[in-house]
Amino acid sequence: MRNGVAGAATAMFSVGTLAGVSALVKDYPVYGGQAVRYLLAAVVLLAVTRALGLRFVRLTPREWLLLGGLALTGLAIFNVCVVESARASGPALVGTVLGAVPLALALAGDRPAPRLLAGATVVVAGATLAAGLGSGNLAGLLWALGAFVGEISFSLMALPLLPKLGAIRVSTYSTVLAAPILAAVGLVREGAGMLRVPTLAESLGFAYLAVVVTVGAFLLWYTSLPKLGPGRAGLFAGLIPVGAIVTGLVLGLAIPSAYDLLGAGLVIAGILVGLSARAPGLPGPGREESSPTAGEPRRERKVSSRSKG
Repeated sequence: MRNGVAGAATAMFSVGTLAGVSALVKDYPVYGGQAVRYLLAAVVLLAVTRALGLRFVRLTPREWLLLGGLALTGLAIFNVCVVESARASGPALVGTVLGAVPLALALAGDRPAPRLLAGATVVVAGATLAAGLGSGNLAGLLWALGAFVGEISFSLMALPLLPKLGAIRVSTYSTVLAAPILAAVGLVREGAGMLRVPTLAESLGFAYLAVVVTVGAFLLWYTSLPKLGPGRAGLFAGLIPVGAIVTGLVLGLAIPSAYDLLGAGLVIAGILVGLSARAPGLPGPGREESSPTAGEPRRERKVSSRSKG
């Protein structure tokens, strides 16, 4: 349980740092940059998969559809919608809409406990306050709703795949599929100018976005998701604006306002309330998780341990 909490919190906080670090690559073509980010992440994940000796797993047609849907909606379309919503009406609106993700994931669970719903509602309020109540136009709102659907898909479409594939394979397969989709979008939107040689600062930015925000966050999230369930794990999506606030402060980009700090406090309070609820089929506080890490067979987990040590 505690491992799931730490992993989910770190994953969503890392995603929140994307906003600040993206300032390093703001002058690079947007969609070309997304393609570069996911291509680098795919290379790293393929190397990790090979190093750990994880073999390719044959998928059923239904599982291929889930994996393709995850890559298309949860990764590619999500990124397109975030970019276009920010272009249409600024980042505040899409940040506010995405603040409702914890409540949506809580409702997606089986008979969510009242305390979990209460915690998710507090998290939504805090994330909305921290992101800033967005105001924008219809186009911006529609793009933001598309991003919202993509963010929900990122978790819910992965859940049926994790028991069989595990966190590493789900992250690797979905990233490999998403990279060419984003490259195709880049060609349509930006043409031949979608790629150029990055500067040193841009190279460092892309390396961080690929390794930390994509590889690291994906692996942590998909490892924690089966342990916590979508309702509890979704609470930690409220840490995304908190990560953005802290990154802005560390990089000297912005000093958090009183509303930012109040919103961050509400997010943390909501997470604590939500985690205090017992969920059916999940271990309660103080109980250890006895099953193998989601989707990793016992034999392969031993191989992984030897490879790491």
